[in-house]
Amino acid sequence: QLVESGGGSVQPGGSLRLSCAVSGYSYNNYCGGWFRQAPRKEREAVAAIDSVGGSNYADSVKGRFTISQDNVKGMVYLQMNSLQPEDTGAYFCAAKFAGDSGTWDNPDRYHNWGSGTQVTVS
Repeated sequence: QLVESGGGSVQPGGSLRLSCAVSGYSYNNYCGGWFRQAPRKEREAVAAIDSVGGSNYADSVKGRFTISQDNVKGMVYLQMNSLQPEDTGAYFCAAKFAGDSGTWDNPDRYHNWGSGTQVTVS
């Protein structure tokens, strides 16, 4: 089960920190990802972190967003800085098993999803 929190409304240039509580996995046995979906657009990958802390980012968020995890607490975080209106959307936390061979940005490889949290930048 994945439960997101931390969404909200901010002005351009502001920051938000999203949190995802992950349960149902053995310690260090999953990879966490963040995806987002803007109105009338397809869901897109934002960032992902693997079981040993390696991370990947979409080009549009590199240098502004940072993904991190706390395996002891079962948490995945997304720190978002310098937010822009184009960052607006519903943000979803997702998980897949560690060692999955698919690319980090392929949503079909993630088998567990949260219900999403809204981020609005205006």
